[in-house]
Amino acid sequence: MQHDHAGGPASTSALPVLLCLSHLRWDFVFQRPQHLMSRATATHRVIYFEEPITAAAAAEPRLDVRRSPEGVLVATPVLREGLDAASVDAAQRDLLDGLLATMAASVAIAWFYTPLALDYAGHVRADVTVFDSMDELSLFRDASPRLVLAERRLLKRADVVFCGGPSLFEAKRRMHGNAHLFPSSVDAAHFGKARNHHGASPADQAALPEPRIGFFGVIDERLDPELLGAVAAARTDWQFVILGPVVKIDPASLPRANNLHWLGMKSYAELPAYLAGWDAGLMPFAINDATRFISPTKTPEFLAAGLPVVSTPIADVVSEWGKGGLVKIAADTEAVVAALADALNRPRAAWLAQVDRRLSWMSWDVTWDRMLALIADAATGVPLPIPSIEGPTHA
Repeated sequence: MQHDHAGGPASTSALPVLLCLSHLRWDFVFQRPQHLMSRATATHRVIYFEEPITAAAAAEPRLDVRRSPEGVLVATPVLREGLDAASVDAAQRDLLDGLLATMAASVAIAWFYTPLALDYAGHVRADVTVFDSMDELSLFRDASPRLVLAERRLLKRADVVFCGGPSLFEAKRRMHGNAHLFPSSVDAAHFGKARNHHGASPADQAALPEPRIGFFGVIDERLDPELLGAVAAARTDWQFVILGPVVKIDPASLPRANNLHWLGMKSYAELPAYLAGWDAGLMPFAINDATRFISPTKTPEFLAAGLPVVSTPIADVVSEWGKGGLVKIAADTEAVVAALADALNRPRAAWLAQVDRRLSWMSWDVTWDRMLALIADAATGVPLPIPSIEGPTHA
């Protein structure tokens, strides 16, 4: 087991342990798990146990452990290639047990993002078990056929369930009596830097003509490449800047054009500088099973950056942001082009004031505090009533 040199898993801290079991890499896109677990370090020793990576030279399973700048202990199993599923689960279980043994404390909170973690962490006893359901993983491309059954097991076990959007909440509230709606919040100060950015534009964007329309995020089956390509073809005088890693789809399937710029993955810290050089945002999501329950974190992030944004009719975007005109909704190429043209030409002062009023009561700090309060309630064993869809509508 490899340890870091900043406290490591053998820390003598008296803080209780929060074990987070996630299918998402800590160093991938900085999103809901990273925002929440970073804040959890104020009150807990946070272990972020990732899915394993494989290496041909890994003779024996090992756990690479390091401390993130936010204070989270990130644990990555490294396993030999070619192991069957049972061997992978057994190896992860052994590595997890070894890590927990070094913590010299029981687990106060077991926090699940993936139900499949039950296969190697289901034996871990925790004071409170949390299921933070941020996506309907069973509907994603290449999803394990075991996900549906695993989620049912996790829902029976969980003391409290958090749902990342209204559509997910509507589905999960019927399956668990202590489910709560917590749409993703926003670090308004971070993305607000785009409004007052006076530095040079990033080198790979600086020479692009204006206007620039952008998207940032994971590029996978949730994106509609045909729509994006058609919009770019319809307005060759607009530049489309796409930031983010391509996963699960063939990069060759993505549209290519002189005004389409695929600039790759950028760090969370770099995003405001890119967004500062954009004139509008576009969320060209496909309407399919994978997007049926999504509630994109980037919606309020675009708005915090001061960018008008056009989205395809994703249910949660329509219900949460489409009303009142904060986000323009458009379903096809012609409508998207028209909505973007309106966004580029619209006076922004009144719209920005409306945006800022909405964002003023959204923050990850408030979200985390409310979650902690519900976890404390769950720890007492006092049952809570099934919440209404009206509250909390935003966290």
